[in-house]
Amino acid sequence: MEECYVRYAMGVIGGKWKLLIVWTISQNGVIRFNDLQRKVDGISSLMLSKNLKELEQELLIIRHQYNEIPPRVEYELSELGQKLIIALNFLNEWGCEVYTYKNRLSIKKSTTSI
Repeated sequence: MEECYVRYAMGVIGGKWKLLIVWTISQNGVIRFNDLQRKVDGISSLMLSKNLKELEQELLIIRHQYNEIPPRVEYELSELGQKLIIALNFLNEWGCEVYTYKNRLSIKKSTTSI
């Protein structure tokens, strides 16, 4: 049986939040937990923490913990995570194209139905 690496990759990055977390880190460089939570609209602390742990286990992000008072934790993309950004850039462009296309269609529909 032939291995399906798309299935494997989807297992690594699947779910509602992981790609958005990776994308947000890529757009901000090194980022602290609270800043990341503010930028990923709608995610709870618990869900962000869970997804960050999974992304760290999959070697897509690097967690830096500083033993200071108060404690500071920062996240950045690993080399593997940075390679994923190439695909996400294409997904971003595609998403922009689909969004623009659908908006043009809805504008046409609304002007022809008047």
